[in-house]
Amino acid sequence: MSAIRQFQVTFDCAEPERLARFWCEVLGYVVPPPPKGFETWDEYNNSLPAEKRGSSFACVDPTGVGPRLFFQRVPEGKAVKNRVHLDVRVGTGLVGEERLAALEAECARLVPLGAVHVRTLYDGTDSCIPMLDIEGNEFCID
Repeated sequence: MSAIRQFQVTFDCAEPERLARFWCEVLGYVVPPPPKGFETWDEYNNSLPAEKRGSSFACVDPTGVGPRLFFQRVPEGKAVKNRVHLDVRVGTGLVGEERLAALEAECARLVPLGAVHVRTLYDGTDSCIPMLDIEGNEFCID
């Protein structure tokens, strides 16, 4: 049996490129090169039938360590809480007030990008900040 070496996380969304570019900013990811034979993503997109244009977009970890994120347009809007969400880990190795300060600093960076701060959870030792991305998908800073 072979081991799985790579995976991607797929988001259903309304605006794939916009959401992908948001997550590039959050995670330091980049847009991969366009498919072979195309100089730009716009050129590739314009080669598609009208109904397929803008229907998907992706971003990747430039180090190759993190998973690829894939965004696909769907007709329905988000209706319920995510069953899976991303945790953006910025407070690794920190505890107490130092950890909380690191999380709050990251929250302050993401809000101007369009993220929504839902609440701050802090019990004196551990902390987490639940947030929403630009399409209302839940994620946490922890």
